[in-house]
Amino acid sequence: MLQIKSKTALVTGANSGIGLELTKKLLKNGWQVAALIRSDFPEEDLELQERIRLKDIRIYRCDLSDFKQLKLALRQIKEKEPKLDALFNNAGGSFAELSFSPQGRELHYEIQTVVPFIITMEFLDLLKRGNPAIVIQTSTNAFKFKQSFVPEELAKPEKFQKLIGPYATSKLAVTLWTYALAPELKQENVTLISIDPGNNNTMRKGRNGGLPLIIQPFIQLFGPHPSTGADRLYAGLKISPDQAGVYISNKKPASFKFKQHAATVLSQVKTIYENEYISR
Repeated sequence: MLQIKSKTALVTGANSGIGLELTKKLLKNGWQVAALIRSDFPEEDLELQERIRLKDIRIYRCDLSDFKQLKLALRQIKEKEPKLDALFNNAGGSFAELSFSPQGRELHYEIQTVVPFIITMEFLDLLKRGNPAIVIQTSTNAFKFKQSFVPEELAKPEKFQKLIGPYATSKLAVTLWTYALAPELKQENVTLISIDPGNNNTMRKGRNGGLPLIIQPFIQLFGPHPSTGADRLYAGLKISPDQAGVYISNKKPASFKFKQHAATVLSQVKTIYENEYISR
């Protein structure tokens, strides 16, 4: 196992978009990064490649939607990382059509609601060794447009809409279970929060199908660089444990709807974790 004196953050989706800029921000501020990713860091970024060589970035690979791959990757991390001071459940995105994970659940929900819970639970021991320990979920403000929320439809939605459909509901769901679980984990000195990084321009050639066509030009012209979102996530490291469960939007605590469903969503992801991940 590595002997690490500096702080370590685990970042999912660390190799592109906001996750990549967050990784750079962490490194610049003296952190080391355990990167849970599916594809490579940019080869043309020689500084990042050097930090990989020096093991300031340690790469663990898997498709987060596949529990078999996820279990192997998380086991490797637990074997090699002595502690985690922060966990950024950042991976995800807005997909172009209704898709399902290998486990049979809607893909946004699996990656952006269920998997962050699994990762958080699996790394509790590593987080308890951190100083201090914080889990930051990448949320959104897109769910403010939701007029209804039915937890029972998260895994198998009846209809699909870009951005404000499963993407928004899955981000709302992770914010809800974070809110519900935060008081419990606060007793174990682990702070849970969720942050909306804003509407950053993370569009990439051939990878913009999840955004409605009417929004794409606006994002291209006016959307800030992903470093803006990364700065907002990084700022979450300063959140006090007294604010556990908070949702940050526009750089300040914000209210959100459907809190009455928080316990239900938490129960759902906990059941999936216990019945499909731990027991298999």
